[in-house]
Amino acid sequence: MKTLPAGFQAHLDEGTTTIAGCWRLQRRDGAVFGFTDHDRVLAFAGTSFEPETGFAASEIRSLGDLSVDAQDVQGALRSDRITETDIADGLWDNAAVEVWLVNWQAVSQRVLMRRGSIGEIRRGRHAFTAEVRALAHLLNQPVGRTFQYFCDATLGDPRCGVNLTSALYRGTGSVTATVGDRRFTVAAGLGGFASGWFDFGVVEWTSGANSGRRTEVAGHTLASGTATITLMEAPVRPIAPGDAFAITAGCDKRHATCRDRFGNAINFRGFPSIPGDDLVTRYPNETDANSGAPLRPVADG
Repeated sequence: MKTLPAGFQAHLDEGTTTIAGCWRLQRRDGAVFGFTDHDRVLAFAGTSFEPETGFAASEIRSLGDLSVDAQDVQGALRSDRITETDIADGLWDNAAVEVWLVNWQAVSQRVLMRRGSIGEIRRGRHAFTAEVRALAHLLNQPVGRTFQYFCDATLGDPRCGVNLTSALYRGTGSVTATVGDRRFTVAAGLGGFASGWFDFGVVEWTSGANSGRRTEVAGHTLASGTATITLMEAPVRPIAPGDAFAITAGCDKRHATCRDRFGNAINFRGFPSIPGDDLVTRYPNETDANSGAPLRPVADG
C-alpha cells in the first residue's frame, strides 16, 4: 500500500482531479528522457516530460505474488528523441523506468507508482509498443555459474584474458561489394586470416551509414585472397561499398579452440570433461566391458 502526500491525497479526495501519467526513462548510456500523456510539458525532479511523442499506457497490473507485473506503453515514432534506429540498435533495451502519477496543476503533488525496466519492444513503421517490467523480473535472471561443457566467458573480457587488440586477432578493411543485406566481400586487408578465423567475432563499423555500430559475425571464408563476411543480422542501415570496419576474431567456446587458436587453455571457463547426456544415459550392451569402472568421456580435440 502506498502512502500519498497529504496535499495529493486531498486533491484526489475532491472527486474532480487533474491527474497525468509521467514516465522517466534512463538508458544504459546514461541519457535521461521524460514523457507524459498530458497535453503540455511538465517538469519536476530535474526532468522535463514532453507530450509530443503521443505516449499512451495500459493499466498498471500489480499482483501479490512474485510473478512479473507488466505494463505496455505505446508511442509514435515522431519525437526526435525516439527513433526507429535507436530502438533497432538496442539503446532502449533494459532502460530503467519510473512511472509517476502527477497533479499537472501542481506537480509537487505526485507519487511514484512503480520502478521497472523496458522489456520487449515491438515497432512498426510509425509507432512502437514497449513492455515495462516490474523489478520482480530481476529474480528470473541467472546468478552465479553453471556447470557446462562450453566456456561461459566473453572473448577478451577479464575472465578470458585474450588481448583482442593484437594483430593476431584483429583486422581492418573496407567493403568491396555487397551480397544481399548482411553479406559483403573484402578484397584487401583480411587475406592473412584463414577461413573461419572471424566466425562468431564482431564487426565494428568505422565509416559509412553504420559508423560506430557493432554487429556479430556468422561466418568468414577466404577464397583467392578475397574474404567474405556474413553477419548474424542485417545492420540498421544498408552496407555500401567503401564502408570501413574493424573485425575481431571469434570463439565457439570449445576447449580445443581456446587451446589451439588462442593458447589460452589455462583461462578456459568451461568444463570440457563433464559427461554429456549421451554418456549419462548410456546403457550396457553385449559389446561393453560392463566392468563397473567409472565412465570416462572422450577428451576434446
